[in-house]
This record gives sequence, structure tokens and C-alpha cells, in this order.
Amino acid sequence: MIHSDVLPSLPDILESGLSVVFCGINPGICAASTGRHFAGRGNRFWRVVHLAGFTPEQIRSEDDVTLLRYGCGLTTVVSRPTARADQLSPWEFNAAASAFEQKIERYAPQCVAFLGKMALSAMSGKRDISWGLQSKPFGGARAWVLPNPSGLNRTFSLDALVAAYHELRLALTAAGPAKRS
Repeated sequence: MIHSDVLPSLPDILESGLSVVFCGINPGICAASTGRHFAGRGNRFWRVVHLAGFTPEQIRSEDDVTLLRYGCGLTTVVSRPTARADQLSPWEFNAAASAFEQKIERYAPQCVAFLGKMALSAMSGKRDISWGLQSKPFGGARAWVLPNPSGLNRTFSLDALVAAYHELRLALTAAGPAKRS
């Protein structure tokens, strides 16, 4: 059995000026052990971003860096891998918040899309996070909250996930490039 405390964190897949940075809560054990984002067999991320129109074909986790070709990046709020996100402590989110916000400011995406409400809620101290576009930007980017595509999250069907992600895709297309001050 692989212990999460010996696994490395995932490398960010980022460059300046992306349309969207998809922000996971933290790496899963499978993702950390392979060094690839959303590598878990049950994770629906790659299928969902394709079906929602972000990529013309379904990318495999082994090719996660190719997401940059389509104006999309990947990162996590907390770098420590766990089997489940609920294994993270509030302290870990608080400790990561400032550096994470600075990372978003530095790379200046049009939008940061949080995958699930947990990370944004923990960093902002707000419990009433809604789905979709948030009223306040995060790190200078528009903030959006999407359902987490983890295989552990069965609250959302594949169709519901695709619909939520497609809504973001349409909003990004309609908004055009972000105006940064």
C-alpha cells in the first residue's frame, strides 16, 4: 500500500493568460502516484471536459499537458495527496490560500474554475457557496464553481456534469478575453 505522505504533489499545468484554470481540491492517490492529473479510473474529468466542448477529443490523463493547447490549465489548492478530499484539514486550506491566490494572480487566467465547493468555501470562510459564476473574483480572475468530477462524487450524473461544464464553456466564449486591471 502506498502512503500519501510519501507521494509527491502534482506539477501544475499552467501558462499565462489561459481561458480557464481547472482547480482541483488536492491530488488523489492515483494521480499523485502516476504524476498525472485526474488519473483515477473512476474520475470523469477528461470525458466531461471533452463532452462540454473544451477539447476536440478526449485527452488521456497521460497526456494531461496537452490541455494547454486548448487554453486550459490544471492545478490544485492543496498539494498533499489523499484518498478522499475530506481527509484534508481546515488548516491545510488556510495554509495554502495565500500562495494559491498569488499563483492565480501570476498566471492571470480569464477564469479559475473550482472543482467542488470545498476549497473555495474553506479559503473564503463562506459556507453558502453557489454553483456557477461567483460574485467576487479570485486572484483577479472570474471565479466559477463546478461539480467535482471525482468518481466518489455520485451526486452528479455524467450528463449533469457535462451540462455544468458546458455552461462555463459558453460563458467563456460569450465573455471573450478577460479585462485585467
